[in-house]
Amino acid sequence: MITRATLDTLWAKVESQRDRVPAMYGKVDFRAVPERFAAAPGDPTALSGKYDRDRDALLADPDRVEFIRAYTMTGDATADAYAALMREYGFRALVDMLTRACDEGVENVPGAPPELVAFIRDMERIPDWLDMKLVEEGARIDRNSAANFGPFIIRGAFIATFMNKYAALPMAITGTLSSQTAARRVKDTATFFTTSLLPGALERHGPGFKAAAMVRLMHSMVRANVLRRPDDWDMDVYGIPIPQVDQMPAGLISVFLLSYRMIEEGRHEFTPAERATVELARYRCFLLGLPEELLADTPQGIVDLMNARSGTLRSGYDDSTCGELLRATMAADLRADDSLRARLHEIFERAFAKLFFVKSFMGGDKAKAAAIGVHLTAGDVALAAIAGLFIYARIRLYALAAHIPGLRAVADRRLIAKLKAQLASYGHAEFTTDAAQYRPSAPPVPAE
Repeated sequence: MITRATLDTLWAKVESQRDRVPAMYGKVDFRAVPERFAAAPGDPTALSGKYDRDRDALLADPDRVEFIRAYTMTGDATADAYAALMREYGFRALVDMLTRACDEGVENVPGAPPELVAFIRDMERIPDWLDMKLVEEGARIDRNSAANFGPFIIRGAFIATFMNKYAALPMAITGTLSSQTAARRVKDTATFFTTSLLPGALERHGPGFKAAAMVRLMHSMVRANVLRRPDDWDMDVYGIPIPQVDQMPAGLISVFLLSYRMIEEGRHEFTPAERATVELARYRCFLLGLPEELLADTPQGIVDLMNARSGTLRSGYDDSTCGELLRATMAADLRADDSLRARLHEIFERAFAKLFFVKSFMGGDKAKAAAIGVHLTAGDVALAAIAGLFIYARIRLYALAAHIPGLRAVADRRLIAKLKAQLASYGHAEFTTDAAQYRPSAPPVPAE
């Protein structure tokens, strides 16, 4: 339950960013309400479709609304403090020190700044609720869909991150507007989530732990670079770049959909298998720096927090931001090579991504999708249907094998091999952001 005392403590934490990272937040008025935050009845928000019916209940709880508003103005002070050292150490030195700290321990980094020590120690902290056996079981369960469904959904899932101009602007400013840079970002994102599913990946010296640290630093570097460009970033409109609430969807969307479905079915407790996948998602988000208060552990709690974020994020589609990102991603060449197999996969994958986009974001309206650059043809629908049958059959076969003694281990080893092959095809993840490539933001368009 959110109390006044809870909110007072939270606001103190929010405003402490000014003292902890003055180079980034010294002039920020954290109590100001940016245009992106929509808390009035009738405001158009990102909470749409069947989920919109829950907005009245959200607005009836002013403490929850204030809770989300506070986290809308919250960055990642621990990682931000390290990123703020760019001018002193240089971009490459910060990346190299973090890499060595992950591989060898921060105590083995010569001259490690206190900010790096704090960063690593924060990630090494073991939350009271963590059960690594459950996390490992969740990874084992998720390997099936990631290996068989993942390669067809990475483009479409990435699109979900920039369909709102308020949340998408950091990505637009950082230069992810060409098919080449979009392809790199899609692969980097897929690399992180795929890596996190390998056995032992989220252990202290596992590859998932290291990938989480690099993603966390990248987000902080974006904040640091963007906040140094007040002419390109209107705080009154957009608030804090990449606030904590904007990191929830990528890490929690699967467990949100699961939780919402459970509630509709009248279920309020996770099965053991569902609990394992939830704990995997929660710990992955924890390593990415999300506050534990945003990592609910019950179906209702997860739904309430995700709806609160969507229900207070003002809707807004700006073609110069969202549209360009969308078209760049749809045009991106995600092939690892020019082999026949790679070319065939891309044909089916691109068609599947188009259908996914039209159904998920356009309400099935093909004309509306075409107006912003996504043309779904009858041929695309046919190809996507074939791909869907192929995906479903493979997932069902692996799921069946997981329940047959003697085949479970064999099937899991095969899935692990498939995931490693996917990682190889994505190439080396950069998890970096180059301020020299940033572009000016478009002038803010008044909210409708």
